[in-house]
Amino acid sequence: MNPSRVGFQRAAENLKPIVPIKFYISSRTDTGVHALCNAAHFDIQRAPGKPAFNEKQLIYSLNYHLRSEPIRILNAYRVANSFHARFSALSRTYVYRLLMGCTHHSQVPVFEKDLCWAPTGGYLNVPAMQDAAQFLLGTHDFSTFRSLNSETPFQSPVRTILQADIQPSSGFLSHHYEHRGLEFWELKFRSRSFLYRQVRRMVGALVAVGQGKLTPRHIKELLDIKDSRAFPPNAMAPPSGLFLKSVEYNEAGR
Repeated sequence: MNPSRVGFQRAAENLKPIVPIKFYISSRTDTGVHALCNAAHFDIQRAPGKPAFNEKQLIYSLNYHLRSEPIRILNAYRVANSFHARFSALSRTYVYRLLMGCTHHSQVPVFEKDLCWAPTGGYLNVPAMQDAAQFLLGTHDFSTFRSLNSETPFQSPVRTILQADIQPSSGFLSHHYEHRGLEFWELKFRSRSFLYRQVRRMVGALVAVGQGKLTPRHIKELLDIKDSRAFPPNAMAPPSGLFLKSVEYNEAGR
């Protein structure tokens, strides 16, 4: 179990519920993947005579017990009984951070360690990557872009990509080392749900296009093959640059 998940479970138990708390998280991530924002839901039942927690009390109490954990509660909402953090989500947005201009991993700024990916070869052909990303938009069978796991036989490989953008970004305190010529870029993907390691495979394929190893048209060909074994070997992006940015819900349903 993810250490942050364990920490949250312990923090919730410190609220002294009379029934053990089971919480449900909206999105699971691979080891090494980060979350700028995630969502979870749980039911809490207090002892007879004690009033229900309000939102501010929950935020304060949970964060108090999470002091030593790399996680913080930003908001809390009372929701309908029909709400589910995972299944009620309208979409999820992931951001992948790329660093260009490094010829060796030792050139990655120390503040960016494990927070981005600096592909070998220096700069990438971004316009070609942007052209290739357009093939990922819409509804497709993404079999080639998923890794196999125990859930594969029970999951449809069809997903709808609502957004696939590549935009310039900035690094932490990067204005202090502009003279180094490093460039930060963000690849943003939004969909109702993603397959196992789908985002990392899409990023890896787009980087291969940027390196000239693939052409933009190859992305469509990989989609058409519909076979995970056809994915280029060793092309999957590492987890360190991937961030779950947000989970979107219908305000009325929440």
